[in-house]
Amino acid sequence: MKISSNKLIYIVALFFVLFANYSFFNKTLEVYPLNLANIGFLLSLVLLLWSVIVIFLTLFGFKKTLKPIIIALLMISSFTAYFMDSYGIIIDDSMLLNTAQTNMSESMDLLSLEMFLYFIFLGLLPSTFVYFSKVEYINVKSELKNKLKAFGLSLLLIGVSVFAFSGHYASFFREHKPLRYHTNPTYWIYSVIKFSSSTFKKEQEFKVLDNNPNTKEENDKNHKELIIMVVGEAVRSDHFSLNGYSKETNPQLKKEDIVNFSNLTSCGTSTAHSVPCMFSQLTRETFDKDEAKYTQNALDILAKTGHINVLWRDNNSDSKDVATRLTYEDFKNPKNNTICDDECRDEGMLVGLDTYIQKHKDEDILIVLHQMGNHGPAYYKRYPKSFEKFKPVCETNQLESCTNEQISNAYDNAILYTDDFLVKTINFLKKYDGKYETAMIYMSDHGESLGENGVYLHGLPYIVAPDAQKRVGALMWFGNTIRHDFDYNKVVNSSKNEYSHDNLFHTLLGIFEIQSEVYEKEMDILHGSK
Repeated sequence: MKISSNKLIYIVALFFVLFANYSFFNKTLEVYPLNLANIGFLLSLVLLLWSVIVIFLTLFGFKKTLKPIIIALLMISSFTAYFMDSYGIIIDDSMLLNTAQTNMSESMDLLSLEMFLYFIFLGLLPSTFVYFSKVEYINVKSELKNKLKAFGLSLLLIGVSVFAFSGHYASFFREHKPLRYHTNPTYWIYSVIKFSSSTFKKEQEFKVLDNNPNTKEENDKNHKELIIMVVGEAVRSDHFSLNGYSKETNPQLKKEDIVNFSNLTSCGTSTAHSVPCMFSQLTRETFDKDEAKYTQNALDILAKTGHINVLWRDNNSDSKDVATRLTYEDFKNPKNNTICDDECRDEGMLVGLDTYIQKHKDEDILIVLHQMGNHGPAYYKRYPKSFEKFKPVCETNQLESCTNEQISNAYDNAILYTDDFLVKTINFLKKYDGKYETAMIYMSDHGESLGENGVYLHGLPYIVAPDAQKRVGALMWFGNTIRHDFDYNKVVNSSKNEYSHDNLFHTLLGIFEIQSEVYEKEMDILHGSK
């Protein structure tokens, strides 16, 4: 009996989902137990994985390639299923590198009867079925129509699945990323592509924007600057009480003489995009991560002067390549961060800075503190219990199981802790005012959706992302000494203007009075007040 190419693809995709993904569904059930609340989401995962596999086979499976591709995937996936099921390993690019470096003796030690059975039942037998299947191939035009139908059906199922269970998928994609590492064959295919691209990709030549930057006060020891730049995480501006939010989320900052920038937009909607973009000369419209990685950023230029010492302390994921050429300290590590309970706290990044400043007392200093901040969806973990002012709170990373009020309360408590951390940072700088020109700059990397219109977290394409993901918390504090450099009232009056992450590059160069061709005074937030 003949079978159409689409039907063969559907059958093979279903086989992969049902028989080659034990590890994936086993791990998933540990997080989302089989009950009435989760059963719809679990079924949607089956449809989602099936649809992704169908799309892949539809895109690359033609008359002469369909059977060879399917057979190759079945054979390889039988082994990956064995190793994931038996050893709990993940087939990522690092594992592929280990495999490439494994000798024959080591490979022989991995052989077993169970591996052989996996190969027979998940690889050889279904491959035999595919090989002897009489696939009916029609003319090119009709075949393309069939492929479009399969492609369209798969996209529809993916869209319906994600939309219908958006709350579940918010936690699935954000908080439980490792789960998808167990999908077979999709993740190992992705890993092969990633491994191949990193192995054969040619290193770009590093682009120097300014080889000889200098400052007006290069030799003036009486005007050394001590600036702390705090990179926030997932703080949307409309949840700052400084911007009129009904809940008092900034009770301590409102007592400080700070300049609040209420209309500042982010470069992107994710940390991986926004953080490197913030410090790049490239604008949101022109930003490219690969180009930025191999180009001097604002911190590189400051350090290039030779007398501005730059330190990056990180309590988040990492610097996203911004601090690759600078002094970098990991404060998610309890060995470095002395203030840890359920997790290491942002305020721990302030510990030890006195010693650092003393060591570099004859230099200008910029310290960047990258917060854990409001990293979701487990907002309830982002603050010590003493900051749980707004109740009831959502005490799970599965936001779909909480009310909007609970989610908002947990999120706002995390902002309350950031409020405390920023004031602690200001108080730290006050000790040095007079000895240094001191200032603090705070900008969040992106905003956050909290369930509005069924959307959670962040990361939507910028063009369709809501303002909640793009309008971010931002403020500055200036010590008394540095205020002699500009008209402070003008800074306050301009704080309601529209600004963006694009302004940070030039503002950092401006506050250290860098003389450079890449500095654009019109983009410097403080220039008009000097």
